[in-house]
Amino acid sequence: MAHQEAIDALLRDFAARKPRALARAISWGESGRAAELIRRLYAKTGSALTIGLTGPPGVGKSTLSSALVRKARSFGKTVGVVSVDPSSPFSHGALLGDRIRLTEHFTDEGVFIRSMASRGHLGGLAGATADAVLLMDAFGLDVVLIETVGVGQSEIEIAELAHTVLVALQPGSGDSIQVLKAGIMEIADIFVVNKADHPMANQLRREIRSMMEMLNFPGWIPELVTTQALAGEGIDDLWGAIERHVAYLNETGEIEEKRRQAFLHQVRQLALGRLERRLDAELSQDRSHGVDPYAAADRILDAFGGSPEAGGDDVRTARPRATVKGLT
Repeated sequence: MAHQEAIDALLRDFAARKPRALARAISWGESGRAAELIRRLYAKTGSALTIGLTGPPGVGKSTLSSALVRKARSFGKTVGVVSVDPSSPFSHGALLGDRIRLTEHFTDEGVFIRSMASRGHLGGLAGATADAVLLMDAFGLDVVLIETVGVGQSEIEIAELAHTVLVALQPGSGDSIQVLKAGIMEIADIFVVNKADHPMANQLRREIRSMMEMLNFPGWIPELVTTQALAGEGIDDLWGAIERHVAYLNETGEIEEKRRQAFLHQVRQLALGRLERRLDAELSQDRSHGVDPYAAADRILDAFGGSPEAGGDDVRTARPRATVKGLT
């Protein structure tokens, strides 16, 4: 009863658009207690534009984030930022240093910034990132910017969560070439060559275009933008590219597929997390009884009614067709 009263009180503050309520709701998500809260708020989601920003460490993602927030605010848009920092594999703590680069927005009531520690979660995102995005959306924020850890080759997960994915690269870095070779080409909606004053900036642009020619893009062809985020140069061009991609998603109806992928992503993460906890207990018994791995896997699948091939994969949301909010 006390928990239900706490949820009701939080929902009242949430409806009143109190930032502390959003902060508390995200904290509940990080501690695994947001299920009932999100059930009550889910119908209010679906309007925010989500932008994912990824790339190798040191490319200037946080500086780009700050510049994009500034640009969105110039159009009167409210913005949420989810900034995921790498964490210690031992203490699971993180410096959360991305907030240092976003200090100019701290006093802006139209900007909500939340840093998260990855806590060992693969894919460049924290386990509760999807909850945070949903809650910011339900809160009524127009744009949600997700900045990943930036470990380079394991950033693919962001493509399942964001409507528009920006892949930032910097000239003169071997990491940039490794990222391009690692398959991240396929997730980029927009490539951003940051630190454009570097003498090797044009060479990196040529390398990106060369690798793009090797791929077949069935729909949207990624744009290539050059920026100097620290000086605020090229941000107008970057924002224009984002606007064009959002228009493409709305005009073609691909925004619905993006929403479906985000839904499936969160369902998978939630289901797998719960299954892992159950499997740990079950499999420890199989190991102690000398059962081989294939027999153990068959037993687990039998408990769910057979092999995955026996079922369908048609998962739909109950949300009606809609478009994300315009950017200007």
